[in-house]
Amino acid sequence: MNSPMHALAGAITEKFIEAAPEAAARALSAMATHEAILLLSPLKAQLVVSCLDPMAPAKAAAILRRLPLRQASYVLARLSVPQAARLMQEFSGPYRERISGVLEPAFVKLLTDASAYAPGSVGALMRTDFVAVRTETKLSQLVERLKNLPRKKLPSVCWVTDKDGVLKGLIRSAELAFYAPQSAAGSVMSEAEFISPAQTAGSARKTFESAGTDMLAVVNEKNVLVGVLPLAAVPVSMPEEKKSFWRKLAD
Repeated sequence: MNSPMHALAGAITEKFIEAAPEAAARALSAMATHEAILLLSPLKAQLVVSCLDPMAPAKAAAILRRLPLRQASYVLARLSVPQAARLMQEFSGPYRERISGVLEPAFVKLLTDASAYAPGSVGALMRTDFVAVRTETKLSQLVERLKNLPRKKLPSVCWVTDKDGVLKGLIRSAELAFYAPQSAAGSVMSEAEFISPAQTAGSARKTFESAGTDMLAVVNEKNVLVGVLPLAAVPVSMPEEKKSFWRKLAD
């Protein structure tokens, strides 16, 4: 494919993914792997993530392992946890070892544990694409980091951890303008509500309601931050009285 045609194909693919990621995933799945890579590899990582997340794991894994290792690891770390775990299982043993070597050890363990998460649990619903800084990080450094993110990726909340990744608090992005740039993150952070990967979606929704927030931190048994759960990712369950009504009809 010559350069102008390649650029045109890339622009069309980009618009397709932005408008309908699931349809784009199906279309690219029907292509030969090398053709899909030709279209996806020049795109921004977030577009590749949007396309690979709903794609059949075998095809997504075939595409991902043919990307440069650094790009592949970056995309893998930003897929939904269940999809990332499925892709790891699709990889050959040698490639799994290679990509695990460039991923954060905590994330590799998270994917290993993900196979044990029940469908609909917090662990199966959480996202691993979040912004976290250490308690001693200057706010000016955090602001510079946020400036380098795509506008659509700007988080409403930045998480604060210690040197071991233990959750200490949060900073709302909208409040950064009110603090001195040289302030340390740990000096201005607020208390963060958190849940565990093993909790059910129902119990997570109750925490959302009591905390009055739209984003919760997910921590493991050592209180290490392993993910975040947006309220929008939690399925809306049918009210109990309606369930009873429909059960009665079924009976």
